Amino acid sequence: MTSVHHSPAEAASMTDTVHGTADARFDGVRALLADNIRSGTEVGASIAVDLHGEMIVDLWGGYADAARTKPWSADTIVNVWSSTKTVTALAALMLVDRGELDVFAPVATYWPEFAANGKQAVEVRHLLSHTSGVSGWDTPFSIEDMYDWETSTSRLAAQAPWWQPGTASGYQASNMGHLVGEVVRRVSGKTLKEFVRTEIAEPLGADFQIGALPGDDHRVAEMIPFKTRAFDLDQIDRDSVLGKTLWGPMGDPNSANTAEWRRADIGAVNGHGNARSMARVLSVLSLGGTVDGIRLLGPDTIDLIFQEQANGVDLVLGVPLRWGIGFGLPQPETVPSIPTDERICFWGGWGGSMIVAHPDRGLTISYMMNKMADGVILGSDAAHSYVTAIYEALA
Repeated sequence: MTSVHHSPAEAASMTDTVHGTADARFDGVRALLADNIRSGTEVGASIAVDLHGEMIVDLWGGYADAARTKPWSADTIVNVWSSTKTVTALAALMLVDRGELDVFAPVATYWPEFAANGKQAVEVRHLLSHTSGVSGWDTPFSIEDMYDWETSTSRLAAQAPWWQPGTASGYQASNMGHLVGEVVRRVSGKTLKEFVRTEIAEPLGADFQIGALPGDDHRVAEMIPFKTRAFDLDQIDRDSVLGKTLWGPMGDPNSANTAEWRRADIGAVNGHGNARSMARVLSVLSLGGTVDGIRLLGPDTIDLIFQEQANGVDLVLGVPLRWGIGFGLPQPETVPSIPTDERICFWGGWGGSMIVAHPDRGLTISYMMNKMADGVILGSDAAHSYVTAIYEALA
């Protein structure tokens, strides 16, 4: 990136708006964040970059509430929506690394009830790559039903797949954490949120949790919904894979601001953290599986992530996607900001959050925010601009 020169007044304004640390290479990233906060594109947000185990960018700014009365602080956390899925996938891969879980084994090996209704051949890798045929719950099914683990997982075990498993991806928007999390629970004896807390977040010292403890409610940023949906609901066939997924259950951004949501175990969509904590966790992938002497994975397990499981138009999202085992792989038509010529995995959250792990460079990029961009399913314009600016700064 060419060096950016700011007048003293501009530099002071950026400092007032954006806090944290980043060296001069990332002045452009800092300025982008500051401009987006001033323009209203962002209300509050955080950006972090970990390179070879060093947090070289740790920026935050704006406000934690829609009224813009509560500053986004160093320890503000936010619901990160589907960026949660990356941590859920990591939990499963840790069990693979320990030899306790085989991604090529049938799910029913660990969760016998899942074999019902023609799912006996569905493998663990299909759950991790969104190719299971079970991308949502048979309706009627509500957001509140997701809060009851026993009911929601038994419903998934009992239903029939909506397409031939393994033949295409269909994004498991709300239920991926229940599908993978129940396997984690059966194998480890811990609930998914307990596994993430005790086996990932606490060892790494990462401020991330699935759900949020009551004592943290005061520092959870308010989720600010989009104005327009990504899909025109009136144009969608309720019996299509997309329709079944959207209505099973129908997502409501406002649910993230409720205590019931924060207390639940929803490993697809209710992780709470910030850019720093997400970068800390996912740097495990970029650093060969070991962070500050704490080993969560080995290189062979990381290699599994890059085994392509699906490549084509996703049956739910309707855009070209490539899936490895647990993570999205770069697809230039869909995610233009991520290079495609090296080993990179990523995913994002509803409204724009994004996490990128780039093992070939020892690089992890994280962006988390509270104002959801309109209609965005996978990486907002803001997210892509930050990622692009970070890669340019590192060039």
